[in-house]
Amino acid sequence: MTESTALPSRRKVLTAVTGAFVVAAALLVGAILPAEYGIDPVGTGRLLGLLALGQSQPFATEEGEYRVDRAELSLYPAEWVEYFYRLDEGSNMVFTWDATGPVTYNFHASPDGAPAGYAESFDAQDLAEGHGTYTAPFTGIHGWYWENIGTEEITITLTTAGFYTTAEEGRARAAGYKPLTDIRGNRIPVDP
Repeated sequence: MTESTALPSRRKVLTAVTGAFVVAAALLVGAILPAEYGIDPVGTGRLLGLLALGQSQPFATEEGEYRVDRAELSLYPAEWVEYFYRLDEGSNMVFTWDATGPVTYNFHASPDGAPAGYAESFDAQDLAEGHGTYTAPFTGIHGWYWENIGTEEITITLTTAGFYTTAEEGRARAAGYKPLTDIRGNRIPVDP
């Protein structure tokens, strides 16, 4: 073999691999972690303005109209009710509810096209109130099941606001869609 066609020595290969590893680690720590995940262990993300790339955006636009719904649901002992909304994937809803007595509840959702009876549960507890926000992980129906576990009649008051298209109540003695309002309190026609 001539000098120009000789293979590099093990030492040169090891030096090149080590150098590539050091450069990759520096890029990971100095640029990729700050830009993708907002993690800035050495401060280069702040210096280079990369941290903004890794932060969640505080502003999001929504399709459709902002809607408001309020419902008062009376339950006899051992009676149940389901109350749910149609939301598109990524749509948001703010909610607050309280009950005048003990209830068991389950917040669940069913994606469009799911088999009959299929639902994914996101929160199930025995509480007398709930407050929060919800972002739909898929398009479908999303809502609560409440059951009166006490010995007296109770009332559940639910208020929601967000980007849903319908509200529906289901129980043994009553069922159906109900009118929604916009932010100004005007009724919005429902197309089930």
